[in-house]
Amino acid sequence: MKNRRHARLISIAALCTAIPVAAEEADLEKGKQLVDATCNGCHPIGARTGSGYTLEGWQTVLRMMTNHGVPVSADQAGPMLAYLAKTYPVKGRPDAVVVPGPLKVSMKAWQAATPGSRPHDPLAARDGSLWYTGQMINALGRIDPKTGTVKEFPLKTAHSGPHGLVEDRSGNIWYTGNTGSLVGKLNPKTGEVTEYKTPEPGDPHTLVFDRGGILWFTMQNANRIGRLDPKSGEIKLLTPPTAKSRPYGMAIDPKGNLFVVQFGTNRIARVDTQTLEIREYALPDAASRPRRLAITGDGMVWYADYSRGYLGRLDPASGQVSEWLSPSGPKSAPYGISVIKGAIWYSESEASPNTVVRFDPKTGKFQSWPIPGGGNIVRNTDVTRDGSFVLANSLTNEVTLVRPAK
Repeated sequence: MKNRRHARLISIAALCTAIPVAAEEADLEKGKQLVDATCNGCHPIGARTGSGYTLEGWQTVLRMMTNHGVPVSADQAGPMLAYLAKTYPVKGRPDAVVVPGPLKVSMKAWQAATPGSRPHDPLAARDGSLWYTGQMINALGRIDPKTGTVKEFPLKTAHSGPHGLVEDRSGNIWYTGNTGSLVGKLNPKTGEVTEYKTPEPGDPHTLVFDRGGILWFTMQNANRIGRLDPKSGEIKLLTPPTAKSRPYGMAIDPKGNLFVVQFGTNRIARVDTQTLEIREYALPDAASRPRRLAITGDGMVWYADYSRGYLGRLDPASGQVSEWLSPSGPKSAPYGISVIKGAIWYSESEASPNTVVRFDPKTGKFQSWPIPGGGNIVRNTDVTRDGSFVLANSLTNEVTLVRPAK
């Protein structure tokens, strides 16, 4: 009798333990079905998971998707988040290596006005304001650092996916519509938006003005480099010599040449802005995938090698390439990069937390700082007129200003 009672108690305990496990498995299966039906309709879920996210990170990602028009109800969100957090947790990110040095900096961050807006690119305007592209809310945001006021400007075409940012001489803010296949111009004084559709469908990405006032932009997956004349609105598309080269970040050198990193290959392209001739420079390592670049006053082209974790320098005159391993190592994924007073500043976008890195070409030494709140994910950077570093942090929905001590 005693043994039978003991066996019965064991059975009840086992059943009680199995119920929450079975319920959890059912929720995960429901979450998988919802993710497959909801997310995979736009893109394979595996193509957007990267190195995974925390539960908080997945909450932000889901908010981004709903901002972009993906219908997710409150009762669907729970199972989806449980499945995503368990199936695609953070993994493989290297611990940030903080390199001490003599320079002191302060960092201040402002939240974008709308949660889940995914600030993609930052811009330091001449009037001292900071701007960001709200990629998932179809808006541009303006921050007044003096008052902390944040204002968002709605754009014209729905879900145009604002991506890159640049200011013209009149104070207009130009942007690329990454999913709208357009280049747009915002007049901040009136809120008026003017759009220029690309001649063929594509994904306008980064943009920059040359010295003559012509606007250049990349179309990564379409493998095009665009040229837009703001006076006439005419757009001409150029095709790089290498197929599927994925033109990405851009910058103008002191001679007026346009340099473009090609994220789909180990190459950097130079475009003669007058003749439109394109020359490609092959980087020594076939595994190199440069993602952004910046150019110093001596004409050296500095690039962030995202795939290998290196900072690189190309001398266009000789074709010589020099490289330095980034402080947090080969998986640190250097990304947004700028030049400040001759020094190279960039972010390690896969280091945990993300970092701000400074490299002095004169001494060959690094210094780095962790970004408060993790940074995730710094995709592009800019520089204020007084030499401060500006970051757009996509996942934390922030814009960060890094001020070097005077």
